[in-house]
Amino acid sequence: MLNKRDRKILIARLITIISLSVVIFLLTLLAGYPQTIERYYSNGLYPLICGLLHAIFNIFPFSAGDILYLAAIAYLIYAFVRLIKLVIKKALKEAGIFLLGIVICIQSAILIFYLFWGMNYFRPSAGERLRLCDTSYTTADLKAETSIIIDSANACRARLTKADLSEDNSVIYQTAVKAINKLSNDSINFRTYHPAVKPSILTHLLNYIGTSGYYNPFTGEAQINYQMPIFNRPVVACHEMSHQMGFGAEDEADFAGYLAGISSNDRLLRYSAYHLALDEFMHALYYRDSLLNKQLKPHISMAVHKDFVFERAYWRSYQSKIDELSGIFYDRFLKANNQPQGLATYNRMVLLVMAQYKNKAHR
Repeated sequence: MLNKRDRKILIARLITIISLSVVIFLLTLLAGYPQTIERYYSNGLYPLICGLLHAIFNIFPFSAGDILYLAAIAYLIYAFVRLIKLVIKKALKEAGIFLLGIVICIQSAILIFYLFWGMNYFRPSAGERLRLCDTSYTTADLKAETSIIIDSANACRARLTKADLSEDNSVIYQTAVKAINKLSNDSINFRTYHPAVKPSILTHLLNYIGTSGYYNPFTGEAQINYQMPIFNRPVVACHEMSHQMGFGAEDEADFAGYLAGISSNDRLLRYSAYHLALDEFMHALYYRDSLLNKQLKPHISMAVHKDFVFERAYWRSYQSKIDELSGIFYDRFLKANNQPQGLATYNRMVLLVMAQYKNKAHR
């Protein structure tokens, strides 16, 4: 039998779990109303939350979000060990009450995730918001745009100096912030809220899980893997800050990062953006027409080709079972959050670029 104190705790925790379940359920119902989310959340509540988070966490030169995640992992390990000990001691009542507390923590984290940023997954697509809904294109169109991107990547790579390829990370971050602010000033569709990017404390782990950067929705921080190839870092920084803008889907963040990059006057950032686009477009062309892909490959300069070889060798050197498991987990996470293609969503940036290409062609 439970004593009076334990009974009160049990009842309070059950009421809390039920209440949080109802709130989370109501949020999932809102996911079916993208226009409502766009009006009241993405353009209403989110800018206020984002502005507050940035005002607080931009003060710290280090990643507060990484520390939060480390603390959460430490707590989960502690909770698991304590739960096992209670079960071994056959203190099942105490174990049950403690388990309910863990459930409340997990529910609270889910609720905070969606309230602080996650509801952006369910706003209207960037294609709809940017009037780039016509994502159909011919193979000839794809070949033409791929050729343009090859020429742009080659030209940008040829302009890079040794100084560009040895830039300090802090300079790369500042350049990316300027590019994101410029994109925001040029278009109301890319509103920013004091963007910033930080090196991740967990970079060594990010290498092993094949991650170039990530956005922390709990602190509003954009974080980057500061060890990956230098020509990847600038556009990844723009990608992560695009999440700060409220671009939830990965292809949309890639697109916003790409636009910020090619609009910049910085040589390394421009090349970084075209390098990303070239990789995506060559993959798209391969799946559409592998013979055309082979025809265009020789047009890629030797310097650009060597960068791709170096990039793949870098990530391959860290490949492990952890990478595979994290990929499976993140794939399922994306599918659960309005991105049914999972990890393949990253490759869908091509659709937005092609829609923009068609718009320009018809003007």
